[in-house]
Amino acid sequence: MHHDLDKLLEGLAQQGERVFALQSALTACKALGPDNGGPGESEKTRLIADWLEDCGVTDLLRFDAPDPRVPGGLRPNLAARLPGASSRTLWLFGHTDVVPPGDPAAWRSAPWQVRREGDMLYGRGVEDNQQALVSMLVLARELQRLRLTPGLALGLVFMADEETGNRYGMEYLLEHATGLFSPEDLFIVPDAGSRRADAIEVAEKCTLWLKVRVSGVQCHASTPHKGRNAFLAGAEMALACHALHEVFPQGNALFSPPCSTFVPSKHEPNVPAVNIVPGSDVFYVDCRLVPDVDPQDVLAQARARAEEVARRHAVSITVEEERCQPASATPADSPVVKALESAVQAVYGVRARPMGIGGGTVAALLRQHGLPAAVWSCIENTCHQPNERSSVSATLKDAQVFAHILMSCDHA
Repeated sequence: MHHDLDKLLEGLAQQGERVFALQSALTACKALGPDNGGPGESEKTRLIADWLEDCGVTDLLRFDAPDPRVPGGLRPNLAARLPGASSRTLWLFGHTDVVPPGDPAAWRSAPWQVRREGDMLYGRGVEDNQQALVSMLVLARELQRLRLTPGLALGLVFMADEETGNRYGMEYLLEHATGLFSPEDLFIVPDAGSRRADAIEVAEKCTLWLKVRVSGVQCHASTPHKGRNAFLAGAEMALACHALHEVFPQGNALFSPPCSTFVPSKHEPNVPAVNIVPGSDVFYVDCRLVPDVDPQDVLAQARARAEEVARRHAVSITVEEERCQPASATPADSPVVKALESAVQAVYGVRARPMGIGGGTVAALLRQHGLPAAVWSCIENTCHQPNERSSVSATLKDAQVFAHILMSCDHA
């Protein structure tokens, strides 16, 4: 098995040009979900499926979520499996959708066309989450090319809709792919990490999104006494929500920052002209809560503050739960974490440590189904930014980390 691992590692190390070619093809697909103004992930998933079939991977399963907003009416989720000596499977998860590029003037090159500068590739999606997709694809290709049977079976999952809620992606997959996953399998989501490869995400804060609606009375801005300024009341309410950290000061050193956060974020348009006092104002608060904080307590506190602000401004304010994803954790001594620690040490020469994040990944959904998942990759952390970038060498080394776990009899 060690000889096979050496051959696999050597083969992966030679795939730099293939990484560039795959990244270029995937980036050109513009896989924006309909919530982001795009046609969905079908073209990109079709490219992946065709590539796998060309490599000789024939065990492909589709779990397509109906969505009438996209051409063809389906959001595709694809699972590929390669057999191993064990009945246990190493599952790797990558999402096919991306976010919009944002301001084109902030990009130094066309966001939908990969630009290469030495080891770095630039383009929308090259890191989030195509570095993972490409690591998965080149690993599968090398296993097929070398005709290797690893110690563990290899499972690859390519999901839709990660960027806008997972309803058509991982949530749909977990609901409909019954029997596909086993708690004895290993689950890795390469969708967060550090530039040194030394961070294994094992916990996520609770994500609580609040929608705050302020209702007042519209009037002309030259006679504000005739109305009730919903925007003004909303501004005070936004500050009141931001100050919720004073009520919930609990800390947890696993996370950075090591506390709960309460961030007013999205604001909906109110009035079309400067000389109108708005009678309605709607904004959102993004709350990331450490595990000891109950989201229902946060909601109750936000509503109590809304009553106070509403009374001062003679308006009405409602606070609704827009989204709530519970906090989740995988034990730091679980087999998948130990396997990652060993493999990262072998490939990157660093000691990877368990940690928590405030962001959300599909690992939280896996954990909620009793599937102990870890999140790891070696990334630049430029996702959602202009000039998003990904390292070719890190893409291949990530694949080598997965190869170490896959070929190790210790986990078979």
